[in-house]
Amino acid sequence: MRDKALEEKAVAVLDTCRRAGLMLATAESCTGGQIISALTDIAGCSHVVDRGFVTYSNEAKQEMLGVPAPLIERVGAVSKEVALTMAEGALTHSHAGVSVAVTGIAGPDGGSEEKPVGLVHIAAMRKDGVARHCECRFGDLGRDGVRRATVIAALDLVLEVVG
Repeated sequence: MRDKALEEKAVAVLDTCRRAGLMLATAESCTGGQIISALTDIAGCSHVVDRGFVTYSNEAKQEMLGVPAPLIERVGAVSKEVALTMAEGALTHSHAGVSVAVTGIAGPDGGSEEKPVGLVHIAAMRKDGVARHCECRFGDLGRDGVRRATVIAALDLVLEVVG
């Protein structure tokens, strides 16, 4: 079944990046590639989409994006600092001019009192140094609900950074 709201958001991101002359890279943990999938579902996306990194494990975040292990050990993978470092790593390891990164707890397990299910950190960054972070507390919407809400929030943050 087609998700019209998600499709419209993806089209807006592609159009905005195209007008700005920016290629886009994604770095995804809890969404498992759903952001890049939403973008590449749109015909003509190759003018904007450079690449996507699915870095579900801490090791993948370290190896593919250069997130330092001591940072993950100190603040945890689900944190503002890791999201921003993932976004920076996506820029460093791509030809993109803008990136978006997400790390969170989609559930149904894995949450704690401090970091509950539905907590997601999203970062968007431009090569020129503009960066934004958003801490989202979606609550327990179910795994699919948290992931969908994360994709939409991530695309919104890209629009904010590029716009």
